[in-house]
Amino acid sequence: MKLHLTTAENNNLITGYGEDFIEINKYRHHQALIVLANQLMLDWNAANFEDLTADHFAKIADINPEVVLMGTGLTHQFLHPKIAQLLTKKGIPIECMTTAAACRTYNILMSEGRHVAAALLI
Repeated sequence: MKLHLTTAENNNLITGYGEDFIEINKYRHHQALIVLANQLMLDWNAANFEDLTADHFAKIADINPEVVLMGTGLTHQFLHPKIAQLLTKKGIPIECMTTAAACRTYNILMSEGRHVAAALLI
């Protein structure tokens, strides 16, 4: 699916997604990643939802986003509270949703100027 937003003003914009890719600024990535308006983390090393650990969220916690959108792939799943414990301790909410929903929500929040991080699984 292609996404359209009229203004991104040099920010990272999710321009499309599919079952095996996430497209950032019209460039396709075929691995899990973390995207923020001004930063793209391609070294997240999260292969699938079942293997996520608290360590996967340490990088995000260091950035202190306003909110984290967790794209869980094709199906909506919830993280065990222990996995998101570091974010919770820092007062950073994490919202779990399908990757498609996380991509759409990220674009909306980013375009509003919110400091949002989207952690996206393929």
